[in-house]
Amino acid sequence: MHIYQRIRDMREDADLTQKQVADILYMHTTQYRRYECGESEIPFDVAVKLADYYNVSLDYIAGRTNDKIGLTKSSLDDDETNLINNYRILSEKNKGRILERIYILNKYDK
Repeated sequence: MHIYQRIRDMREDADLTQKQVADILYMHTTQYRRYECGESEIPFDVAVKLADYYNVSLDYIAGRTNDKIGLTKSSLDDDETNLINNYRILSEKNKGRILERIYILNKYDK
């Protein structure tokens, strides 16, 4: 997904007009429209403002992830970070085994 499509979708999901978003960003509506149509590259500072306004990650705006919030180092403790890093290097078969065990543990942990 292209960045301009993502910012358009976020604007529409928030029921905002291009003019309203342009006003939030303190810019002319024509310039914002160019970003949304892919006619101009979105400057980093504008992408940051959009991420802050919509409460999403820059990776989400850039289309690098579909996770709106994203994981940040500060949101994970060391054990969680180690689990994720070790999970990522597993084979697909072993990833499936881990997910099965997590499902079972959650089922009986209640």
